[in-house]
Amino acid sequence: MASGTADTAEFAASGDQRHATARVEVEVAGISDAGNVRPNNEDHFLVVRFSRSLECLQTNLPVGQVPGRFQDIGYAMAVADGMGGHAAGEEASRHALAMLVKLVVMTPDWIFRVDDPAFAEEVMRRASERFERIDHALVQEAEADPALYGFGTTMTLAANIGKDLFVAHIGDSRAYLFRGGKLHQLTRDHTLVRELCEAGIITQAQAATHHLRHALTRHLGGPKGAKPDVHQVALDDGDCLLLCSDGPATPCKATGAMAASLSAVV
Repeated sequence: MASGTADTAEFAASGDQRHATARVEVEVAGISDAGNVRPNNEDHFLVVRFSRSLECLQTNLPVGQVPGRFQDIGYAMAVADGMGGHAAGEEASRHALAMLVKLVVMTPDWIFRVDDPAFAEEVMRRASERFERIDHALVQEAEADPALYGFGTTMTLAANIGKDLFVAHIGDSRAYLFRGGKLHQLTRDHTLVRELCEAGIITQAQAATHHLRHALTRHLGGPKGAKPDVHQVALDDGDCLLLCSDGPATPCKATGAMAASLSAVV
């Protein structure tokens, strides 16, 4: 603008309006170790923060008409435990998480409000669809490259929008909730041993050492297609989440794990 024009001065609207999603305090940590069994680690984990925001840089609207800054924030954590031997399992878990992020980024409308049940249902539908698309992509990769025959991966995802937690899961990597001094398992293992337990054929004690305890009935990249379990959990102040892989069948586990604690919404 020409010099002397009155409205060239920089100013910002007052006020910082953050939705409840942006006022949830979260601490995250992740660790992965190959252990002493395999030369490579077939597990991968991912922790991300996602948001939408608006910042008013200039306006001549009256103070309070628009927020100076608006922000919604969410967090997501995922762990994938590959299988297939040699580098194939490592490739499967890596590709699964990378494609998950790609599918999310390509979604044009991110949902940050789930007070309407229809929005919550859509979040869960999208999670299920993404798992199925990842599964299809892994199957195609294995068909195109004989070296990847038989590869696949588990995947467990937990994402919060404010105090609403969404869990999507396939395989035997687990999600736990620590609340009130007790640990609660949020996922159900997709294993042959779990099915034997539920059928009353073996006991829980027998399952802990059963030779088929790592035999999966569902995973990404499998021949039967991937149908994940997806559900919603209401979080409380001070809750802690843990996502972890099972590691190999020895005391020295190769693990991918992460945790998050959620404090009060102020």
